Formats: sequence, structure tokens, C-alpha cells
Amino acid sequence: MSRALVLNAGSATLKFGLYEAADCRLRGEVERIGDAPALRLVSGDLDTDGFAPADSGHAGVAEALLDWLGNHFDLEGLAGVGHRVVHGGTRLTEPVRLDADRLAYLESLEPLAPLHQPQSLAIIRDLMARHPSLPQVACFDTAFHRTQPRVRQLFALPRHLANEGVLRYGFHGLSYAHVARQLPAVVGEAAARGRVVVAHLGQGCSLCALENGRSVATSMGFTALDGMMMGSRCGRLDPGVVLYLQQQRGMSVAEVERLLYRDSGLLGVSGISADMRDLLASPSPHAEEAVALFVDRLLEEIGASVALLGGLDALVFTGGIGEHAAEIRARTLNALGWLGIHLDAPANARHALRIDGKKGPAVAVVPTDEEGEMARGTLACLDTR
Repeated sequence: MSRALVLNAGSATLKFGLYEAADCRLRGEVERIGDAPALRLVSGDLDTDGFAPADSGHAGVAEALLDWLGNHFDLEGLAGVGHRVVHGGTRLTEPVRLDADRLAYLESLEPLAPLHQPQSLAIIRDLMARHPSLPQVACFDTAFHRTQPRVRQLFALPRHLANEGVLRYGFHGLSYAHVARQLPAVVGEAAARGRVVVAHLGQGCSLCALENGRSVATSMGFTALDGMMMGSRCGRLDPGVVLYLQQQRGMSVAEVERLLYRDSGLLGVSGISADMRDLLASPSPHAEEAVALFVDRLLEEIGASVALLGGLDALVFTGGIGEHAAEIRARTLNALGWLGIHLDAPANARHALRIDGKKGPAVAVVPTDEEGEMARGTLACLDTR
């Protein structure tokens, strides 16, 4: 049976899964990368004491993870390693086996996803150097959205910029692909193939409008800054604010980048935390203001998606906040009565798969599984099923 390892690199984390065909043998996460990396298992009962990275960077952590896995599993038969790569640009629209040319192309896209692309590519480069015979496969967050009509990929900028690749790409595609695959079993075939809005809400947040299970619009654009307010990212912003910060406040490009990616969102508005759990538990009025702004922005994005779809058959919540913050779901759904949505409050409180009152559009909570989607894409790419 074919075996694949998948690595999902975040800004300070590395999620991983070991799969045999569609079956997950082991799943876990390395936290606090760059500081004091610590291995935590989500499934599997193994001793983590032997995990000892030589350095705290992403590449060193990935190599230590391979060593640790090799102590517990026979990795000689590993078909390959699948990597979540946030940006595939216009050229790469499905999982691909990596070589020097494709790696160089992905490196050229690093400025478009600075929180994730460099970390993923650092791991890939290190593993390619240390294990040259082990296939490395890239699975892209942008690929799912390439089905969108061209008009929804365009900005209102001079045409030559679009021809040079300044387009709306969209992200969180691995999450949306998994949700679309699971949705018929949750809401029924008719609703799942109809007009669906999926809200991926976590440290990064975006929405995707689906028709017949395919992406037709999404809230993120050229970079992962656009659209929804997020944990530490600002979301949609008047471009004039950036001009003001640089021209009138004298901020450098690097300072503005840090402000927009790392110091804004829930963290910036609250001044307390980028974690929704902390804000919902806080008595601070600044925390409540951040939560209220988050819900308000979510309502705007849902409304925009419904308008583009021409109606709504199902609304889906996924991601860390979407799956676990019942209060955020309740605040949002209570404001969407105009769509005919009826909230089942007890079902919402227990995070049930269906939280609607069985009238009007279906409302579902579908756990995301980016690693499972990556394993599927990796094995299909290597044709080892």
C-alpha cells in the first residue's frame, strides 16, 4: 500500500500527516518554530521524546521530524512528500512533482505570500538536497480557484498588469476542495451542488462561493491580505491608507508589510490577542469591538457572495474559528434571517454538523482537512493509488 508524508507549513507551525492511501496513520503538529519547537500528536500514541531539531527553523524542524518518524515507521517505501504551497501562480493549477525549474518559479512568488511561501520552500529545498531520490510534490492553495470566470480574476487596473499576472488568485483552496468533497454527505447532493458559501475562519480567513462544487468567487485576491479581517492581517483596506502611511507617516515598505500582515486584524483592533478564544473570554471593550468588527466584516463578505451567486442553498463554516466558535456562528446567523436562515441554537452549541432549523438554506459546520486533501493530491500526482 502506498504511503505519503504531507507537510503543511505555517508561519510558526508545521502540521504533518502520514497516510497509507486514504487512511491517516499519524497526525501531529510542531509548534513554536523559530523559538522552542515542540512536537504534539493529534492522533497516534507514540513517544515524542526523540524529536530533537538541530535548529529551530522550518527546514531543521522538518528534517528532525523525518528522523523521528523513521524511528517509528519504515519510511523506505515512502512514495513521496506532499507540501502545502500557498501560491502556484497562473502556471501551476494542480499538484505537481517538483524540480529545479518549478522550484525557481515558486520562489518568484514568495512576495505574494510572505508568511507561508518562504517557509514551505525552505523545507522543500532542504529535503531535496538531503533526500534527492525522494519525490517532493507541491499542492497549491490557489489551484482550486482557477475555475473562476476571468472577470472575477481581474482588478480595475491597466490591462498590461493583468497580462503580467496581477490578478485575483484566492487562497485556502485545499480547505475548500475538502469541504466541497464532503458536503453532499452533510447537506445532500442538491444543496451541495447548488449555491454554496463556505467561510474558512481561522488565523487566516476567507470566503468562497461555489456552484456545482467549483469556485466561482472568493474574498482573497492577489495576496492573502485581502477580504476578511483575520487574526493579525487587516483584510480589505482602502489602498489610500497604504499611501498615507508611506507618504505622510514616513513608514518604509517593510514597516507597512509588518503592520498589515502581523500587527493588524483581531490583534491590532483589540490590542490583546490574535486568538478569537482569548477575545471571547475577555471583559475588555476593545476585545468586544474586535469581535464585533470581525462579525460585521463576515456579514459583508457573505452578502457579497450571495449576491454573486444569486441566492443561497447552503452556508458552511470551517477552520478553527468556524468549527469551534459557536458564538461567532450564532451572531452571524442571527443577522442573516433575511436569507431565510433559521439557527438551531442547541445544535450550534454542541458544534453539530447541521446547525440550521431544517428550514431555508442549509447551514453546516464541516471540519477542514487540508492534510487529507494534500495526501490525496500527492498520491494521485505520483500515480501510486
